[in-house]
Amino acid sequence: MRTNEDKIYSFLGLATRAGKLVSGDDSTLLELRRGNVKLVIVADDASENTKKLFKDKSSYRNVKYVYFSTKLQLGLAIGKAPRAAIGVKDANFANKIMELMETPKI
Repeated sequence: MRTNEDKIYSFLGLATRAGKLVSGDDSTLLELRRGNVKLVIVADDASENTKKLFKDKSSYRNVKYVYFSTKLQLGLAIGKAPRAAIGVKDANFANKIMELMETPKI
């Protein structure tokens, strides 16, 4: 049986293939400023400056943000090099990922 974490990685990969995801600090920040991002995922092992930057920018624009996983795992999930930040541009993907994060692990 797959864990919620595995399902989240699957959804991130699916969102990438659907073109509904931006990754990397600069791209995510740019799309966040444009109002195209519904959820920001920041790696747990990102620098404190990166965490604070995305927390402040997301809060200011009323966009949900979460700290999840590692840079390496986030990068692997979307088929790219390690990423500190990912922005989900589709509301349905964002809602499903948040739902999986909030569900208790069994």
